[in-house]
Amino acid sequence: MADLFDDYPAGTAWDEMIGPGGEVRAAYRHVHSALAQLSADELRARADTLARSYLKQGVTFDFAGEERPFPLDVVPRVMAGDEWEHVAPGVSQRVRALEAFLADVYGPQKAIADGVVPRSVVVSSTHFHRAARGIEPPNGVRVHVSGIDLVRDSLGGWRVLEDNVRVPSGVSYVLSNRRAMAQTFPELFAALRIRPVVDYSRRLLAALTAAAPHGVDDPTVVVLTPGVFNSAYFEHTLLARTMGVELVEGRDLYVSGGRVWMRTTQGRRRVDVIYRRVDDDYIDPVTFRSDSFLGCPGLMTCARLGNVTIANAIGNGVADDKLLYTYVPDLIRYHLGEEPILPNVDTWRLEDPGALEEVLDRLDELVVKPVDGSGGKGLVVGPRATRAELDVLRGRLREDPRGWIAQPVVQLSTVPTLVEDGLRPRHVDLRPFAVNDGDSVYVLPGGLTRVALPEGELVVNSSQGGGSKDTWVLGGRVPRRAQSQRQSLPQAVPKDASVPIDSHPSDTRPQVMQQQQQRTTGGTTC
Repeated sequence: MADLFDDYPAGTAWDEMIGPGGEVRAAYRHVHSALAQLSADELRARADTLARSYLKQGVTFDFAGEERPFPLDVVPRVMAGDEWEHVAPGVSQRVRALEAFLADVYGPQKAIADGVVPRSVVVSSTHFHRAARGIEPPNGVRVHVSGIDLVRDSLGGWRVLEDNVRVPSGVSYVLSNRRAMAQTFPELFAALRIRPVVDYSRRLLAALTAAAPHGVDDPTVVVLTPGVFNSAYFEHTLLARTMGVELVEGRDLYVSGGRVWMRTTQGRRRVDVIYRRVDDDYIDPVTFRSDSFLGCPGLMTCARLGNVTIANAIGNGVADDKLLYTYVPDLIRYHLGEEPILPNVDTWRLEDPGALEEVLDRLDELVVKPVDGSGGKGLVVGPRATRAELDVLRGRLREDPRGWIAQPVVQLSTVPTLVEDGLRPRHVDLRPFAVNDGDSVYVLPGGLTRVALPEGELVVNSSQGGGSKDTWVLGGRVPRRAQSQRQSLPQAVPKDASVPIDSHPSDTRPQVMQQQQQRTTGGTTC
């Protein structure tokens, strides 16, 4: 252990393994003990084996237009079981509230009428699609899969950083990380009761099957991918394979007689549920972008007729808007009649003139984000920005206050991470994935821990050069908590003041690349 931790620096952030005074936190004791038996060279040897295994498996992601093996750190993130029993219900609560909001905003819009959310916030959102209004999912589920990004602050408390209920990515890395780490540290998996993640694909398939159109007893489920040039293509293939369903592209599908069909070597086959990994704008060239080669013409008509289910639902992106995020605590109270379990990060709504002026005065202290951004794109960390960058940003905020939010700089918690200098604290966040089958919300134990590899960096996204850690929730298998989707009638609450197309595959490449470059909403980039 001396080789690994003797010079481990104590930082200002809350470290998840090493507490004040150098004591090891309880959840990490077995991991700490196992590391104590390894020299620095032995640990690096295991890390090299881990990297080679990922390279052989083809676990990759797109970084600056280059396909790279996804960095997986050799030191896991560990959570005690009782802590997870706080986080998981908080995630489930968030998903249930967003489900209720989406059903309302594309239906009667009672929350708007009751003053919980301003109409202007909804209708001005880039991803509020009127074409989705009136489409009723067969089992009432719009958010079949979600990824709620969480952070720990300087006191070790959990906060929600953003919501991803459109096409959240990254769960393939959770599954791959676990498989690789079990091979790298078999002694720890033998000694610890680590809650499994292998059940995810089965639960996802069950949720998709449950969402089939009425009267379909044996639905055909497919995964719709933009194609091989998409940054998350590895995930699309893995999920299709582990669910045992077909992976299709837009040109594999067509609409006839108000139904969606898939071309196969045995002839056409009806498609009932589409787990789509194509962005809204590209899903149906009849309704959205007329130049799209990635979707299927007429798909939205079939959805409106109730003859196909699109998961996640079209239009979910309005719930990913970072300005709408500031209203989610109110929406939890309004739709569920509950107090939020997991608080938001304090956030300024710049449409408020007073808030805008305060933010402009403190621009060098704050983090400013575009409301439709993801993957760290467009984010400005005030303390690290130059005066010229802040001057440009100041003008953009005055010109379009609706397009931005501001937050204090949150010192994300750290976990020991193997870098060139040895084990050093690096900042992390957590994306738990939840699956909603209409009866309950299942939260995958752990989720994707993303780690910022450069020293002091707070942007953890892989698109910005970050990596990941396997996330271990201790305590063994426990019964899931059923969260009913049937809620009492909404109540008024006070405003929260806190803040097919046959074509040659080469024709689709520019659109696939464009889609991943334009992914500025919904947290689709992990």
